[in-house]
Amino acid sequence: MQRLLLASTSVYRQQLLEKLHLPFICAAPQADETPLAGETAEALVLRLAAAKAQALAVAYPDHLIIGSDQVCVIDGEITGKPHSEENARKQLHRASGKQVTFYTGLALYNSHSQRLQVVCEPFHVHFRTLSEAEIANYVRLEQPLNCAGSFKSEGLGIALFERLEGRDPNTLIGLPLIALLEMLRAEGINPLG
Repeated sequence: MQRLLLASTSVYRQQLLEKLHLPFICAAPQADETPLAGETAEALVLRLAAAKAQALAVAYPDHLIIGSDQVCVIDGEITGKPHSEENARKQLHRASGKQVTFYTGLALYNSHSQRLQVVCEPFHVHFRTLSEAEIANYVRLEQPLNCAGSFKSEGLGIALFERLEGRDPNTLIGLPLIALLEMLRAEGINPLG
């Protein structure tokens, strides 16, 4: 069996991948994440997921490399990670009472055969109408500064929502496991035998 490599240092993605009970290693890919002029959210995450997976191919020539990238779209605008409490509060204020869509690009690159599989998984989050106090308290309590959309759905972030819509709740955290398992099975790997 080819070894798995997660092209990410994200603790959240590592925790998700551990659910599959498959051994893997992690490495940080070098990829320019700047959106191209006129690039849609879907095209951006597909391109970056593939770029992250392929960036490690030379260093890991006989691996199945998993690349992933995620963006949040509010009112048709791509929104990145907030990186500060002030930006997190602004993002949550913009999302309040709205449907926000997350696009997660997933790539599996076989560095031996050079086979690339890519998919974009959308996930829709319907936010409750949030008060300023709720937003401030949430940001203070969970510090979601490195999370697209400024929340952690696996934690207290669930209190911000009316409902969630999507094929796989893991997508919202950054690694769509149902799609990944489909890709792995196409490469002959199945954690269930």
